[in-house]
Amino acid sequence: MTPSIAFVFPGQGSQSVGMGRAFYDAVPGVRKVYEEATAVLGYDVAALCFDGPSDRLNLTEYTQPALLTASIAALRALEPAGIHFMAVAGHSLGEYSAVVAAGGLTFETAVSLVQKRGRYMSEAVASGRGLVAAILGASEEIVSEACREASTIGIVAPANFNCPGQIVIAGEKAAVERAIELMKSKGCRKAIPLPVSVPVHTPLMQVAADRLAHDVAAATWFDVTAPLVNNAEAKPLRRADEIKASVIRQLPSPVLWEKSVKELSALGADTFIEVGPGTVLTGLIKRIIPEANIFNVHDPKSLETTVVGLKEL
Repeated sequence: MTPSIAFVFPGQGSQSVGMGRAFYDAVPGVRKVYEEATAVLGYDVAALCFDGPSDRLNLTEYTQPALLTASIAALRALEPAGIHFMAVAGHSLGEYSAVVAAGGLTFETAVSLVQKRGRYMSEAVASGRGLVAAILGASEEIVSEACREASTIGIVAPANFNCPGQIVIAGEKAAVERAIELMKSKGCRKAIPLPVSVPVHTPLMQVAADRLAHDVAAATWFDVTAPLVNNAEAKPLRRADEIKASVIRQLPSPVLWEKSVKELSALGADTFIEVGPGTVLTGLIKRIIPEANIFNVHDPKSLETTVVGLKEL
């Protein structure tokens, strides 16, 4: 039976120094992706991805174009295998990679947009004011209630509904810390601070969304060749105007990743390929749909494993 494949693309938190180097060294066509990004951004994107330093790579303004570039490089390395997807999705920043994969934006346009997105996000919240944390082992109800209670001292909200038992919260540092205390008193197993320098997907990002709206409107977008299941509502979108509006709503809204994966499954996907650095989404999808076939492509070895694995389905 031919598998029905969804491509999914990682977001912030999946970056690491050295990401993409193996493809860059092994696949000639991949170098062009880094050269295109460097031409748009005005700094050496390959050097940032491969050599860091990590402090710079983890700054949102640099993380976002670097991750997008590494993800599209992995996609270009995968393309000669002739694997066809029936739908796409991306986690937060990864939504832009998904749009590029489905033909909704050129790579150069996307790189320019996410650089501005990262800058606006960084400027929306002063350095050190925000905090992002993954909450393990607490229900949606407990997380939402703790955020409501803690919001008396500052802004805090659920930012990512990632999978059963993992929800990310974000906001102003003191309010996030208070929410964590409240959740721990109600049985939360663990809270892990994340390497994301701004509290994305909370109301603190509305200012950034308003600024980004002008750039999104000025860019050239196309209808996509396969449905994009969006972050903000976990709905399949095809038209350029729908996607443009959605990426603006995405910034101050939580990422509905668990619902997005279930929607991809409802559309017919039984096989998921995470394209880009890391295996964060692979782990989440295993928790959401244990029976799904799940692969990832982030270096030549994982690409080979994916191609062989698909033939065996």
